Amino acid sequence: MSTFSIFLILIIVVCLLLVLVIMVQNPKGGGLSSSFGGGGNQVVGGVKKTGDFLDKSTWTLAGLLIVLILASNIALKGNYGDADSKLLQGDDIETVVPETLPEAVTPPVTNDAAPSDSL
Repeated sequence: MSTFSIFLILIIVVCLLLVLVIMVQNPKGGGLSSSFGGGGNQVVGGVKKTGDFLDKSTWTLAGLLIVLILASNIALKGNYGDADSKLLQGDDIETVVPETLPEAVTPPVTNDAAPSDSL
């Protein structure tokens, strides 16, 4: 299992946790639903400690996601970074020249009949 695969699995786990934490949070109001009259039935306040924990965990998971994405990019370049260096240098590229030229290709058979106006 490569380093990039490990980062990819970690990114998926962090994304699932981030979705879960965001879905658990209470709506704060003032969004699109309140402009259409749906904000009247929302409970203002709630448990303060839970809101702080969910808010901090959202920002922590989002920061961890960004760090994992950047680290996976570095891991991916580490594995495949030298793949195009030979193409850019041009020194070691072998030119294959055929020993014999291919035989002449015969042209395709054409139909000399006039097109019909049956449209």
